[in-house]
Amino acid sequence: MTTAPAHILLADDHAVLRAGLRLLLTGQEGLLVIAEAATGLETLRLAEKLQPDLILLDVSMPALGGLETLPLLRKVAPATRILILTMHDDPQYLRQALQSGAVGYVLKKAADTELLSAVRAVLRGEVYIHPSITRVLLDDLLPAAGDSGPANQWESLTEREQTVLRQVALGYTSAEIAEQFNLSAKTVETYRARGMEKLALRSRAALVRFALRRGLISADVCSD
Repeated sequence: MTTAPAHILLADDHAVLRAGLRLLLTGQEGLLVIAEAATGLETLRLAEKLQPDLILLDVSMPALGGLETLPLLRKVAPATRILILTMHDDPQYLRQALQSGAVGYVLKKAADTELLSAVRAVLRGEVYIHPSITRVLLDDLLPAAGDSGPANQWESLTEREQTVLRQVALGYTSAEIAEQFNLSAKTVETYRARGMEKLALRSRAALVRFALRRGLISADVCSD
């Protein structure tokens, strides 16, 4: 039985960018761009009418910006997942976006592969944050996940689980990790899930917080 593709709404005031995004996404299995919007008001109208699975939302749009549109979208399309795609790497934008209901934040300068990884991550129910601005989450967006528990919490992981989780915290995808260590992507996902469960962490952002607080990675590396 064939699974229906995820329906995507593109919201950006630049027609050339929307065309590029449509071309990129249309060629991917399981993804289907069903509409485009150039303003916040148009985004709201289409979201309410179409109830897409995902909206790629720009921050800067005429009349009603993306960040102003976000809380309204949560009301008219509560099941829709919203991924911010923007040129702004200002932590204030990130904070406001997540607090208003976005589940991802990607910079427009990101490579095509990163955007696709972000799209698939949020469609799986995950939160995706561009690696260069992940560290702004450390103090005030998320609870101190992973701060409690025994001192040997990390040591309870196998060597392979530790290796995989370090790479995940640094922003590598499962496919990239699999290639690095000559593993299958499914095996990497198994190590990742098992390690996250042992650490009682539920998201990559929580894993990054855990790793930074314990000196497993550095903030400088995370922000590159």
